[in-house]
Amino acid sequence: MTLSDKQQQQCDENQTDFSDLSALFLNCTLKKSPQLSHTQGLIDISQAIMEANGVSVEVLRPVDFDLAFGVYPDMTEQGWDTDEWPQLSEKVMAAEILVLTTPIWLGEKSSVCTHVVERLYSSSGNLNDAGQYAYYGRVGGCLVTGNEDGAKHCAMNILYSLQHLGYVIPPQADAAWLGEAGPGPSYLDEGSGGPENDFTNRNTTFMTWNLMHLARMIKDAGGIPAHGNQRSQWDAGCRFDHPNPMYR
Repeated sequence: MTLSDKQQQQCDENQTDFSDLSALFLNCTLKKSPQLSHTQGLIDISQAIMEANGVSVEVLRPVDFDLAFGVYPDMTEQGWDTDEWPQLSEKVMAAEILVLTTPIWLGEKSSVCTHVVERLYSSSGNLNDAGQYAYYGRVGGCLVTGNEDGAKHCAMNILYSLQHLGYVIPPQADAAWLGEAGPGPSYLDEGSGGPENDFTNRNTTFMTWNLMHLARMIKDAGGIPAHGNQRSQWDAGCRFDHPNPMYR
C-alpha cells in the first residue's frame, strides 16, 4: 500500500515509539481467502500507517476459520465437534489494538462480524492480573465499506460492543467508504473513487493515529488504573470508596 504524500509526511515526522505495540485487524468479509475483499482495501491504508511506525500488524479473516456458534470460550466443551476460536482468541488477547472491519449488508454489519462479537463476548468475564475484566488496557476501532447506507449504524454497534467488553475507544475510532446507493462499483473496483476519497482517507488516517496514540498512553501507564473496577474485589465484598454494609 502506497501512502499519500501527507500520510507519509506524518509518519516521517512522528517522534513517538510505537514499535512495542501490536494490532490485529479482523476482516469480517464473507469471502474466504484469497478472494478479493473490498474491505481489505480500507484495511491496507491503516495497516500501512501502523507498519510505517513500527507497529506489528496481523490481518485475519474469521471466515477462514472453523468457528462454532455460542458464547463460551471453547464450544467443543458444549458439544461442538470443532472450534477454532481459542486460536483466534489468543491473537486477540496478544494485541494492544483490535480493529473490527465489515462490509454492509441490509444496513447492518456482516453476519461474520456479529459472530465475532459474540465470540469476543465469551471471554469478557475473564479477569486480568489486576482483577479487572480481561479486555481492559486494549483499544478498539472499526472500518466499514459498502454501497448502501448504514456505515454509522454499523460503527455505533461495533464500537459500543467493544467498549462494553472492556476496550477503550479513542476519538474518531471509525472510518468508512460508501459507494453510490444501489448496484455499482465497490471500493476497489475501477472507477469507484474509493481509494481517492479524501474524506475516507482522512478519517482512516485519524482513526489509525488515535488508536496508536491511545494504545501508547495506556501501555505507558501500565493499563487502566485498577481502582473501582476490579471484579475480583467486588465479588469479595469490596465497595471501594463506599462503606461495606457488613461493618456498619
